[in-house]
Amino acid sequence: MNIQTLLKNRRKGRVAGWSLLAALVGIYVIYLVSGLPSLEQLEHPRAELATKVYSTDGEILDQFYIKNRIRVEYKQLPRELIDALIATEDKNFYDHWGVDLPRFARAMVKNIFTLRLREGASTITQQLARNLYDLKDPNETIFGKFTRKIREFITAIQIERNYTKQEILEMYLSVAYFGRSAYGIASASQIYFAKNPPDLSLAESALLIGMLKGPGTFDPVRHLQRCIDRRNTVLDQMVKYDYLTKEKEQEAKDDEIEFKPIDEELRAGLAPHFVEWIRQQLLQKADKYGFDIYRDGLSVYTTLDSRMQRAANRAVREHLAEYQPAFEKQWDWKTHKDELSQAITNAIRTSDQYRDADPERRDSIARALRKNRAFMDSVQKEAQRIEVGFVAIDHHNGNIVAMVGGANSRGFKYGLNHVTQIRRQPGSAFKPFVYTVAIDNGYPPCFELLNQPVTILMPDGTRWAPENFDHQFGGKSTLREGVKFSINLVAIRAIMEIAPVKQVIEYAHRMGIKTELPPYESLAIGTGEVQPLEITAAYGVFPNEGVYVEPNSILKIEDKDGNIIEENHSNKREVLSPETAFLMTSMLKDNVNGGTGTRVRNYFGGPAAGKTGTTQEFADAWFIGFTPQLTAGVWVGFDNKSVHFTASDGQGGHAAAPIWGRFMKYVYDDRSIALAPSEFVQPDGIEVDTICTDTKKVATEYCPERTAEVFNKKYPPGKCQKHTSWRWRENEEPKNLINF
Repeated sequence: MNIQTLLKNRRKGRVAGWSLLAALVGIYVIYLVSGLPSLEQLEHPRAELATKVYSTDGEILDQFYIKNRIRVEYKQLPRELIDALIATEDKNFYDHWGVDLPRFARAMVKNIFTLRLREGASTITQQLARNLYDLKDPNETIFGKFTRKIREFITAIQIERNYTKQEILEMYLSVAYFGRSAYGIASASQIYFAKNPPDLSLAESALLIGMLKGPGTFDPVRHLQRCIDRRNTVLDQMVKYDYLTKEKEQEAKDDEIEFKPIDEELRAGLAPHFVEWIRQQLLQKADKYGFDIYRDGLSVYTTLDSRMQRAANRAVREHLAEYQPAFEKQWDWKTHKDELSQAITNAIRTSDQYRDADPERRDSIARALRKNRAFMDSVQKEAQRIEVGFVAIDHHNGNIVAMVGGANSRGFKYGLNHVTQIRRQPGSAFKPFVYTVAIDNGYPPCFELLNQPVTILMPDGTRWAPENFDHQFGGKSTLREGVKFSINLVAIRAIMEIAPVKQVIEYAHRMGIKTELPPYESLAIGTGEVQPLEITAAYGVFPNEGVYVEPNSILKIEDKDGNIIEENHSNKREVLSPETAFLMTSMLKDNVNGGTGTRVRNYFGGPAAGKTGTTQEFADAWFIGFTPQLTAGVWVGFDNKSVHFTASDGQGGHAAAPIWGRFMKYVYDDRSIALAPSEFVQPDGIEVDTICTDTKKVATEYCPERTAEVFNKKYPPGKCQKHTSWRWRENEEPKNLINF
């Protein structure tokens, strides 16, 4: 190959190389420009608005947002706050045009030599560009960081061309992040000091500006001394650049800062579990309607009544204040060593230390945790914490008016919702579904069944010999007595003889139970798992004259301009006759007035009906009941299923009914709610007669009327009692008698 050919090939190579480089640069420039905000975005930055969640009586329950942003005007900003910001973040702010070139160049040279891209050299305008247009990617590579810095550079110049220095400071202090969900100085000053920006002192202003370097690192609640040291650095910078005298600096350092109480900051709100449930529903609707619940400023009008919610919170709080210490005195881990061992094992495996450790270190971490007294004490305390699920529904329209999803609604916001997210056995609280089928099949409440032991052959070949709670039995008992005193053997014989299992399951599903139920006789005493919300809504069929209403939590959703996105109405269906519903109501009234649910009467004296429930080994306690206006359900138990109540404190009448009674008392006593106690509606198909217990005939036809009156007045219930029957035609025996 001669020299001319060699030179020619070299020229071609250089041309090809430069062409390739130019193409790569061109591609990079296109990529770079594609990530820049548009002119429209620069001139009209999009304001991210919080979604507000309202109660039915107009109270704001909570807000959903990514950035808890409150815009602030420049005239509201203290001069010392501005000076602290400029002295600390950008001393040449008033002299540059968006980028401090000497500072930027020095930083880039340093980064190149250290092979790292640090966050230094950014002016206030560059930081604004990054925050306002989300230019930063938390997972960016070195190449991504370099590209982002160039984009910040270009965007900062554009911002300086469109806005004055005052407007830039105003925007910056409206969007900067100060930790604890506070975006902007207005939110930060409220969260940390319960003040508005104009009221901030020099010491408070310097502290907040110091936090901008790392809101988590310099959090005053978790790292107070570190935060104070950073504040002092800010004050030193202000002195260095002549914004502050030494005397003023020392006064600020000596100023004792009073923070807003941490309990207020951690408060989850009036109804945290309900609000979180609303949030989950909104997220499911987001694709359908195309909204962003964190940015679009929606107004969500819920069914919750803030006054009833306060009554529910109070009822739960007061009951647990008595019940938790009483349980802890009863429960002894020394006699429950297996349960404690299981609780400790679960706690270790779910701890951050164990999960984040390398597999080969986990055994040593587990051993260390077992020797850690504080850890062991916390495990025991957490395992034996009583949990609660409470929900109240207006059974006429299905509106959920109150919900307590857990025992601790103050210390955390998104704990397990024990109304919507658990399924537990209801025990005897399921029995009304069995008796509903019996009544609908034509058997009167006075129908008698043997209260005698029974042995049932199960599908797996085992034999099941159920017993009554008190291990007592004898003779016959009526269906009414079976409900009133929660007699297991009567309920089991009912499902065996007059209310077939398949029919009971059909009725339960028709009335609102959505979970699958086991097709066995044990279902009569509540061995199938149910959701507290579902079974509570199902009970609402009884006072609502046989009509089931689907529970509802959202009435209406509006966009930021007030346009209706969605509006919900009651979804109703008739599932029982009014007569059957009323007969069941009458039977369930007896449970409250003289049966297992009588503790309700320690608090609430108005018309009420309901049923207790207690599961095997006292793991779950229930009370579900209703007044003519409201249906409410209570579940009390433990997240750790190895822990359970004892015989003395674990019955539904003890552990759950008092919460229900307290709630109803507080609601009906609240004059602002104005719920007037009234009796249950008696349908036209029901009338009251006097029945002779000997002949089972209407007393006025088959017994002398005077004799009936004498027996009623002079003797305890025996021969003739005044109770209810179906409407009957003349000379015909009454059917479906409530009792006799």
